[in-house]
Amino acid sequence: MSKHLYGIDFGTSNSVLCIFDEETNELINTITVPSILYFPNDFDVTKPISYFIGEEAITNYVKDGMKGRFMKSIKRVLPRSNFTETRIHTKSYNASDLISLILKDLKQKADSIVGYDCKKAIIGRPVFFDEDNSQFDSLAQKRLLKAADIAGLTDVRFQFEPIGAAFAYEKTISKKEHVLVADLGGGTTDFTFIKLDPNRTFEKDRRKDILATGGIYIGGDSFDSALMWDKGTPNFGRGLTYESMPGKQVDVPPSFFSNICSWEKMNFFNGLKVQNDLRQYYSYTNQNKKIKNLITLTENNLGYSIFQSIEKTKVELSKKSESTFEYHALDIDIEEHLSVTDYNSIIGKDIVKIKKYLLLFLEQNDIKLTDIDTLFITGGSSLVLAVQDLFKSVFPNTPIKSDDNFVSVAKGLAYSGYLFE
Repeated sequence: MSKHLYGIDFGTSNSVLCIFDEETNELINTITVPSILYFPNDFDVTKPISYFIGEEAITNYVKDGMKGRFMKSIKRVLPRSNFTETRIHTKSYNASDLISLILKDLKQKADSIVGYDCKKAIIGRPVFFDEDNSQFDSLAQKRLLKAADIAGLTDVRFQFEPIGAAFAYEKTISKKEHVLVADLGGGTTDFTFIKLDPNRTFEKDRRKDILATGGIYIGGDSFDSALMWDKGTPNFGRGLTYESMPGKQVDVPPSFFSNICSWEKMNFFNGLKVQNDLRQYYSYTNQNKKIKNLITLTENNLGYSIFQSIEKTKVELSKKSESTFEYHALDIDIEEHLSVTDYNSIIGKDIVKIKKYLLLFLEQNDIKLTDIDTLFITGGSSLVLAVQDLFKSVFPNTPIKSDDNFVSVAKGLAYSGYLFE
């Protein structure tokens, strides 16, 4: 029987598993699923709680009228100590329980290919789950390890995601290179400076080749939040005022709008007090249509569908100069035209933060531009034109390369078998 290991990139938006045959030193298959869970409202107390994963979660959520518990960007709760558990029907799920469902789905699909219960995996992690608190970072990895164990992956090592991407790139080169890897995912932007050598691909210990690592908690989700704030929230009442007393105008509380700019914060509206407050402001603003839009959005669980439109706009602006953020659901109608220039301005603060961190990373690790033979960029957010412009401005004379932006990390993780030595 062949021996295999799984390289798993559990991502904020999508999760990827690559199957590596340790006897032939080859990748034999790749499995990808959106990192999404859906628990239908329908529940039979005599049966196990049903749920759907990935594309099936999306299909069934839409088919069921967008009711039930729909969860995306679950990776973002890993470092959050204030997230202890959530109750779904009769069962409580902690972060590890939820993530294990996605890992188990990946494992079962891979096991059906290799023909046995493979328990060996290298799982990617960002350089920092939480850039400000090492305790939260440790908590995140502990939770991810527990999730793997629940899923049946009991022989696990962790590898930084950008190092995984570097090893994937190493398979494509013909000579030694000093490479700066930039991995821009949904939740984080990570950097690794590493020595690569195609003649050392399968050596057992590559630790000394890893020269520097770092990261910042900004990614594609941050860009989506910025677009929602700038172009979305004015359609839901941001900027409205009401008369709190004769002659005194007061803003509708900004917390209503900041909490629809991030998927994981939208449960803010589940509380009865918040729902009552929102209806009061609807009255205070003389039943303003925009506040009605906000009530419709939150009461009908439309968060996922509006962020689909946000994502579509982002993707289009990575390919062409103009797009329209368009959303129509129930009585909500949004059409916001914007150019690449508009979009670059909207996400500008995040781009500046990434640039500042990158320059600090280079300075702190004494990396000169002339030390870098190649910049290798990966991750879905690396396709954003403002991100590409950032790297071109910082590295005007350095070759910039990329591979498959969505699976290169998982490929490289599967090549990291030396971690088991």
